[in-house]
Amino acid sequence: MKRAEVSGIRVELPTTSPVLLLRIEGGVTHVPIWIGSPEASMIALFAEGVDSPRPLTHDLVLDVAGAAGRSLERVEITALRDDVYEASLVFDDGGRVDSRASDAVALAMRASVDILIADAIVDEVGVQVADEQEEEVEKFREFLDHVSAEDFEEPEE
Repeated sequence: MKRAEVSGIRVELPTTSPVLLLRIEGGVTHVPIWIGSPEASMIALFAEGVDSPRPLTHDLVLDVAGAAGRSLERVEITALRDDVYEASLVFDDGGRVDSRASDAVALAMRASVDILIADAIVDEVGVQVADEQEEEVEKFREFLDHVSAEDFEEPEE
């Protein structure tokens, strides 16, 4: 298993499907995971550190585990079968719960625990993204965050 962290969420064109990118620790390899829009929104909220006045679903899962005397130790993305990632939530008593990869990542972010990915998955679908490419993408994303349609209008004479 390799430790990973959330690198970001991108939108695949032309389908506009959200893609969660997990960067393998200490390298330039990224594992792409296609997820739904609601899951992408939740992961983005957690990445920004946004707190909700009421518990969100992922908070509720962690609260229920805590009330039962358990805590999330790590999440593992264990397999890729028929284009579907399989994941497990691993608790402090060794108990495991089957999970969607997107939910596992969201819970890991909320609980600040490790995300581990099976070596076979990294070998099969990992892509190399050089730091320079990542920096260029980040600069372009920042530009898009601050640009508006009016910026592209031709000035009136």
